Parts: sequence; structure tokens; C-alpha cells
Amino acid sequence: MVTQVINLSNEMVFSFYKKKFQFNLPFLEGTLGIEIRKLPVEIIKEKLMNGANNLFISENNLLLTGSFKEILESTSKLNIQHEINHMIKRAIENYTRTKAQAYEIGKNNFNFKNAYVMGIINVTPDSFSDGGRYFQKENAVNLAFQMVEEGVDIIDIGGESTRPGSDTVSEEEELKRVIPVIEEILKGKPDSIISIDTTKSKVAEQALKSGALLVNDISGGTFDKDMFKVVKDYDAAIIIMHTKDKPKTMQDSPYYDEVVSAVYDYLTVQTNTAVRSGISKIIIDPGIGFGKRIEDNLNLIERMEDFKSLGFPILIGLSRKSFIGNILNLSVEERDDITNALNSFALSKGARIIRTHNFKMGVQTCKMFNRFSSK
Repeated sequence: MVTQVINLSNEMVFSFYKKKFQFNLPFLEGTLGIEIRKLPVEIIKEKLMNGANNLFISENNLLLTGSFKEILESTSKLNIQHEINHMIKRAIENYTRTKAQAYEIGKNNFNFKNAYVMGIINVTPDSFSDGGRYFQKENAVNLAFQMVEEGVDIIDIGGESTRPGSDTVSEEEELKRVIPVIEEILKGKPDSIISIDTTKSKVAEQALKSGALLVNDISGGTFDKDMFKVVKDYDAAIIIMHTKDKPKTMQDSPYYDEVVSAVYDYLTVQTNTAVRSGISKIIIDPGIGFGKRIEDNLNLIERMEDFKSLGFPILIGLSRKSFIGNILNLSVEERDDITNALNSFALSKGARIIRTHNFKMGVQTCKMFNRFSSK
């Protein structure tokens, strides 16, 4: 079962759920919903209604509407199993969390009341954003030092391009690209917080051995069954991202009935698996641009706040993505300003880590956001 908070104050979202659940409620500002998906048939067959006029059923999905107070009052009156009642309360608590989550990563305390910057270093010859500019170790290390001086919180190092249509590289080649860079960065800046951007557990393991502290897995642990074990063994943090397929084919006619629900369900499954594996520091990423159409990316950004009910810090990777260029007819080099505007919007919707190429802009944006969030 999956429990998700739905903001029914959004007219587009309201229309979708009105059609899905066939309700006749008027559109009102401030209306929220709790959707429980994939309910067992025996629960659906139970008498759930008990006179409640804010509960609706569609196939094996249930929707409760109103304010959070009204929803909680309804659950106390309905014939709902304790487990489901607990899931509803937990989703609301996650969504309305007043005490921010905090993770100890290296020597740093990441308090997710605040926003943080992840700077991107692609140690690849075929990056879509920088054309292999940092493929040479010296260039990559110097860029990392610049990031540290500017105040970047996390340095994300990847040795395999994940742009649409890209081919995979061998484990040996990926290790050859990233490990010397990680070691050299930590030799010069030993307190750096380094993330390894990989889907391969052996690459992650060697990077963690070399001093990396996070694993950024675009597959969310689905490409390599040993990834969660490695992360657990090193007590590392992990970024669990949604992707529809491998980069080579992920943009081959992707389709979703409703993208936010699809991504949310995927992240629910993978974070539950990670928790059961013993991982305690989990960050989620809806995977902008990874097996998504333009409208899918826009819907995910607009409804970013829905993902708060999963209960994990949210990372957003919008930097220079092709959907920006396609909408505004901008080259890769011209996309930084709009990237920064979208990052600001995502932070206002609940994102707490922005992954970006233009780290100077990102640091400035997060500093300004944190001035407001500290009040």
C-alpha cells in the first residue's frame, strides 16, 4: 500500500482526482487529500463508508478529502484497519513536519530545514553539459577545489554519462575515471563531502573506501542488487532516484497515466527496501529528465510538495536539462538563469538539495533561501 498527500487546491490536480474518483465536491482553496493506493481487495470490500462524505473509492484506491483535521477525524470514525490509520497519520506528519530532519554526513550536520548545494563534476568525455571539459583528472580536481571555496556542500562525481541515449561503460573504466579524482580531492580538501554518482555497487564500494560519503544512484538501487548492501556496510547516505529505464532507452516514448503517482509509488518501494536493508540516511530524487516527457517534468516540479509525505529529504536535479531548452529554445550554455529560477521554485515546494552545474548561482540561491528559513 502507498499513502500520499495530495494538494487538491491545485485546479489541475483537483480535476484529475475528480475524474478518477467520480466525486462532486466543489473546488475550494485549502482542500487536501490522502490517497491510499493498492489496497487489498478484502479491505475495499469492507464497509468503509459509515456515512463519511469525504471518502471515495476507485478500484483498489481510496481517497479522503478535506483539511488534515477533517481527514483525521474521519479516520477515527471509519472502519479502517489500524495499519492504514497509522499510514495516514504518518503521511500527514511527514508532510507537516515542523522539526527538520538531520543527517550526520562526515563531519557535517545536514539540517534539512535548510537548503544545500550539490555541485556536479562529470569525469566523462561525453557529458551533455560540459563536453568532457573535466575528463582530465587535474581539471576535475581544480573544479572541486573551486566548489569547496565557494561553499558547495556536496561534490557529486560521476564517471559514466547518463544523458539520454548514452551507452554504459565498464566497471573498470568507471573506476579508473573516478577513484583518482576522489583521492586527489580528499588529499587537498580532506573535509570535502563527496558523492559518487554510479549505479554499480563495486564502483560505489571503492569510492566509499576512498572517502566518499554518499552514493547517488540514478536507478534507485534497481540496476544492481548489491547496492543497498554496500551502502549499509559503509553507513553511507544514498540518493534514491526514479528513472523509467536505462539512459540508452529511457526517452524512447515514455508514458505515464499520472506521473506523480507513478514516481511516488516507485520511490515508496525503493525507500522501503533501503530501510529494510538497514540504511538510515536516505534522500529521494524524482528524476527530472530521466524517462520523462516535458509535461511530466513540469508536473513533477509543480507537485514537488507531494513527495514530502514520503518522509525523506528531497533532491532536485534540474540543471541545464533538455526540457528547458526545448520549451525556451535555449542552448545548453544559455540555461543557467532559468535553472536557477526553477531551483528557487523547487525549494519553495519542499526540495532541500539542488544538484547544479552552476554552483556559484546555487550557493547564492541557497544562502538567500536559508536566510528566510532561519526565521
